[in-house]
Amino acid sequence: MLGRAAPEAIDSEEAKVMETHADDIKPAAGNHKKMSGGNVALGHRKTRQVTALPAAPSHVTVEPARSLPTTIIFPVDMDSKPAIEIKDLSYNYSAPSQLPPNDDYENPGLRHVTFDLPRGSRTLLIGGNGAGKSTLLYILAGKRMIQHGEVNVLGRDVFREFGENVVYLGTEWAMRSGVKRDIVVSNFLDSVGGYRYKERRDRLLNILDIDLDWHMHAISDGERRRVQLCMGLMSTWDVLLMDEVTVDLDVLTRYALLKFLKQETEERQATILYATHIFDGLDDFPTHVSHMREGRFVMNPTPWPIESHPEVPRTQGYSRDTSLHQLALAWIGEDRVVREKEEKDGKRKKLRGARTQDVPTDSETFYKKYDYSH
Repeated sequence: MLGRAAPEAIDSEEAKVMETHADDIKPAAGNHKKMSGGNVALGHRKTRQVTALPAAPSHVTVEPARSLPTTIIFPVDMDSKPAIEIKDLSYNYSAPSQLPPNDDYENPGLRHVTFDLPRGSRTLLIGGNGAGKSTLLYILAGKRMIQHGEVNVLGRDVFREFGENVVYLGTEWAMRSGVKRDIVVSNFLDSVGGYRYKERRDRLLNILDIDLDWHMHAISDGERRRVQLCMGLMSTWDVLLMDEVTVDLDVLTRYALLKFLKQETEERQATILYATHIFDGLDDFPTHVSHMREGRFVMNPTPWPIESHPEVPRTQGYSRDTSLHQLALAWIGEDRVVREKEEKDGKRKKLRGARTQDVPTDSETFYKKYDYSH
C-alpha cells in the first residue's frame, strides 16, 4: 500500500489524488482471466564490452555515487528465467474482446509478437509514431487486456498476478490535473511512501536535482517529470517499463538518470524496456535494440551494437559505426517507403498526407459559408 502524507501537509482530497494516480507508478494486479506464460528464447550474447558514457562536465556534480569505470562488462543473465516472456501476442484497438484478433481488422495494435528479454538487459523499442510501442508497454504493465497470446513478467502472468517489483512510467502522468495541485514535493513523495526508501530517495533527489520545497503547481513540466521519476524509481524495482519519460528532461538530468539506470541493471540485474524518440547520447546505453512497424516486430530485440544481422537495412547505408540516431532514421524511413509502396500498389488506402478531391467536404462548405475573416 502507498504511504500517506501527514494530515497537516495534504488534505484528504489531495491524498486521494495521490492514490488515484498510483497505478502510473506500480500497477496493481487486476482481476483478469488467467493466461499461461511462454518461453521463446532469442539468441543473445551473455556479456559484451563497450565504452562507458562520457564524463559529465567537470564543474558539475550530477551524482554522489561512484564514477563508472572506463570499461564495463554488461552482466546480461542468459542462464536464469527471462525477465519478460511474450508468445504470439496480438491486440486490436477496436475489435470486440470476444473475437479473435484479425490481421486485416481496422486499427491493429499488435500482431503476433513473440520474444524474451534476459534479466539485466536494457532494450530500446525503435519505431515511428503508431508503431505499437506504447501499446506493448501498457500491456506489459497489466493496464490493457489482450485478446490473444501469453505475457509473463518475472515469471508471472501480468493479468493474473502482477509482480510487485514492476514499474511503469509514462508521459501522461505529469499532464494530469491531479498532480498539478498546490502540494509541496516533500509531502508529495511522503504520500507515496518516500520515507520507506530514504537512501534511494535521497540519491535520486541528488541525481534529478529536485528541490523538496517545490510546489507541484508552480514548477515546469520538466521539473514535474523529475518528481515522477523519483517517485517511481525510489523503491527497489526489477523491471522498468519507460514510455518516452525523458522527453522533457534537460540534457544533464537525462545523462545522470541514464547513468543511474545503467548501474541498476549492472549491479542488481534489473531489466529495462524503453521506448524513446531521442537517441542523442544513447549509443552506450542499450544492450539490445528492436524495430517495430505497425504492430509487428520487424526485428526482435537483438544485441547492440549490431555487428551482423540479416534484417538490418543495409540498403540504407548501415555500417558497424552507425549511431542509434542514424539507425532509427534509416528504419523509420524504411517504414514510410514500405507504406507508400503498398499504397501505390493498391494494397492499402492512402490515409496520410494531403488528399486530392474535386468536391469540397461538408466541413469546408460550412466554414467557408460563415467565414468573415475577409
